[in-house]
Amino acid sequence: MARLDITKKLAVLADAAKYDASCASSGAKPRKDPVKPGGIGSITGQGICHSYAPDGRCISLLKLLLTNHCIYDCLYCVNRASSDVQRARFTPEEVVQLTLDFYRRNYIEGLFLSSGIIRSPDYTMEQLVRVAQLLREEHGFRGYIHLKTIPDADPNLIEQAGRYADRLSINVELPKATSLEKLAPQKQAGTIRKAMGGLRLRLDEAEDERKRSRRAPAFAPAGQSTQMIVGADGEKDSDILASSANLYSGYKLKRVYYSAYSPIPGSSQSLPARKPPLMREHRLYQADWLYRFYGFAMDEVVGATDGGMLDLDLDPKLAWALRNRQRFPIDVNTASREELLRVPGLGVKSVDRIIDIRRLTTMRLDDVAKLARSAKVLRPFVTALDWTPGASLDGTHLARAVKRPAEQLSLF
Repeated sequence: MARLDITKKLAVLADAAKYDASCASSGAKPRKDPVKPGGIGSITGQGICHSYAPDGRCISLLKLLLTNHCIYDCLYCVNRASSDVQRARFTPEEVVQLTLDFYRRNYIEGLFLSSGIIRSPDYTMEQLVRVAQLLREEHGFRGYIHLKTIPDADPNLIEQAGRYADRLSINVELPKATSLEKLAPQKQAGTIRKAMGGLRLRLDEAEDERKRSRRAPAFAPAGQSTQMIVGADGEKDSDILASSANLYSGYKLKRVYYSAYSPIPGSSQSLPARKPPLMREHRLYQADWLYRFYGFAMDEVVGATDGGMLDLDLDPKLAWALRNRQRFPIDVNTASREELLRVPGLGVKSVDRIIDIRRLTTMRLDDVAKLARSAKVLRPFVTALDWTPGASLDGTHLARAVKRPAEQLSLF
């Protein structure tokens, strides 16, 4: 097999990484070293750099696989052992050099590194840790590093990974254990959950250590996240959201990322031939937001679905409000923050702004509308100094009236 130069490896392995959605650097704080001040790449939380993968995607992190060789044969994965794709592999030193070169050119602010499994989980994890170790210890790199960890790897390797990386993640792969058993029989749901639990305990320990001493070494300070594939095995949105709620409460995750299943060449007939609509992925993120930031219980969100599926035409918060009209209208001048967060059209920032303003004046509908995402959506659900929705809240056509009209997108 012909050897690939580093540019061709980059084209193959950056493209292979595009299926991994969990690469955001949200939640990361600047990495400072009180003993060794300085270093390159310490993020400030301001501005963002961008890089462009060979297919034109704009990315702020250098997002790579160490290799797309893999000993596993997960049916939904383009890099599975039986897949007929071009293979490539970086050495740790090559990834380090690429990261530094991209950073110095102001293309990126950090590195997201995952890998197919080669030889063994421990060997693969050693290679990933080696990259982070070289960047931190030999090159003084203070930029963001997110490492995808291998569930079966030795806990000592996970410990080392957490010393160097800002965020660690373990893919839960699919919402249900039965789906994982069917589509990825070489992987065990119990092993994945055990690894996530171990990581959660280590994060808790590190937090306690930092409370006792500010000099205690950091361990994955941006926490852990995971990703699940949506639409590969006929699961309902209610299954996915229930799994997410369990992951957030049980493993203290920072994020659950949803990645719509994408059909791959030569895929198994047990997989769907078409990818689910991207709007489904978007609705899941909106429902996830309601649970994490808006005070909704997950069973409330699921209760607003049709047969367990989120409405693709209505955002989950509006769908919930339409099914719970007895809780509206809400007086924007007296309602609690929790009540305001349930009003369609109002986001967290809008609600906080309303609470600030109403300390000084009594708000009219126009005042609130200026802060809302959509005055049309907001109007039936609130009262203000000069506004009451009257009987419109009980109208049988309210859903149609507030639904966002279809848009003709530009072709160019």
